[in-house]
Amino acid sequence: MVTFVDRVTLHLRAGKGGNGCVSVRREKFKPLAGPDGGNGGNGGDIILVADPQVTTLLSYHHSPHRTAENGGFGMGDNRSGAMGEPVELPVPVGTVVKDEDGTVLADMVEPGIRFVVAPGGRGGLGNAALATTKRKAPGFALLGTPGWEGDVRLELKTVADVALVGYPSAGKSSLIAAVSAARPKIADYPFTTLHPNLGVVQAGDVRFTVADVPGLIEGASDGRGLGLEFLRHVERCTALVHVLDCATLEPGRDPLSDLDVILAELAAYEVPEGQVPLLERPQVVALNKVDVPEARDLADLVRPDLEERGYRVFEISTVSRAGLRELTFALGEIVEKHRAEVAAEPAPERIIIRPKGAEKEFSVRVEGGTYGPVYRVLGEKPVRWVQQTDFQNEEAVGFLADRLDKLGVEDELFRAGATPGATVVIGEGDSVVFDWHPSLSSAAELMTAPRGTDPRFNLDGRRTTNQRRERYHERMDAKAAARAELEAERIREGEE
Repeated sequence: MVTFVDRVTLHLRAGKGGNGCVSVRREKFKPLAGPDGGNGGNGGDIILVADPQVTTLLSYHHSPHRTAENGGFGMGDNRSGAMGEPVELPVPVGTVVKDEDGTVLADMVEPGIRFVVAPGGRGGLGNAALATTKRKAPGFALLGTPGWEGDVRLELKTVADVALVGYPSAGKSSLIAAVSAARPKIADYPFTTLHPNLGVVQAGDVRFTVADVPGLIEGASDGRGLGLEFLRHVERCTALVHVLDCATLEPGRDPLSDLDVILAELAAYEVPEGQVPLLERPQVVALNKVDVPEARDLADLVRPDLEERGYRVFEISTVSRAGLRELTFALGEIVEKHRAEVAAEPAPERIIIRPKGAEKEFSVRVEGGTYGPVYRVLGEKPVRWVQQTDFQNEEAVGFLADRLDKLGVEDELFRAGATPGATVVIGEGDSVVFDWHPSLSSAAELMTAPRGTDPRFNLDGRRTTNQRRERYHERMDAKAAARAELEAERIREGEE
């Protein structure tokens, strides 16, 4: 039975925004007292929260699909729709959030960090919010936009001050059980530890956390054994303790050769950018199981070689508890020194979010098509506006054309070489396809037409002044010709 999970894929779907309402207020003696359609409610967000009480991603391993509530529809009498309830997902401290391509979205290294991983959709505006002095009674409302939907990957990297590294069955689990209140599984076979164990150690006035993680073998940095699972959890540790087994009975193994293998695997593992390489962090050596007479002799033999390499060496026994006090106090000094150095560093520069200013909010990309070039309009605003448009309502379509024109889409299409009738697609993938007609872009606010219609879609357009003048002159000329013909006929009859 799985009891610990440190890597999982979540399938998320945020709430959809509610549609706006089209409504007209009716009162006694005022059958059309103005628009009063309310706005739709926003869809619920999905939020990740770093919770120190959570230690595993097991619950998401069993239930990876999470959905937030949709926003409510707007209603008449200026009543807005209900907001969708957000969904908060507690994750362990140290969880890294990545997208499907492996790009890091957030690193939840501090308790209480909140990250909106799937934002909900926007609620659509009702016709009351769309009313202006020039468009007093809109016959349309905006639709709600869909919430974010997709997959994210969660990876847990243990946050601890000290990591215990060493071969399987070197005594790491026994050591963390002896110096803290942690109670990991302890057995006499390799890879007993299948997931990290955390313990809190009190050394005088210093309190720090120790991580016992799966053991290393040769080739661990290439994925052999549980190496990669182990090394990922060592990334965040301040100091390393090399736990060496002095009582091993395996042929070809001794503390020095074990240490060389471990160091080679630590050197081959690439830590994320900005972090200190594993071998450049403070390291101490713990020669374990010295309660065995042969192990004590071997520890005395290899200790000078280890000290020659620059390591602080401690001979310990988790059974007799020999040397544990000296080891924990030495680790406490290293952790306290590191904390003081971190506190002395200048605070990171605060991130200031400023408006983008005149930066272009969209772009036009020309693509090859079967029947000619396709002009694809990309940008957050155009895509959102298309999602909010009810294409069954001519007035709503005209409003969309006006918004795109004011944004400069018409001019950009001209620059890209688009001609009337060209195929225009807004957004990536299979989005809405338009046959572009520039003549349709004029101010809808200045037009008078029945609600729910747009005169720009009327193919029988009104004649211009010049056309009416020409028509008038044609009629006058026809009348004059008819009179002249009648006069000539009368004269002929008189002469006869």
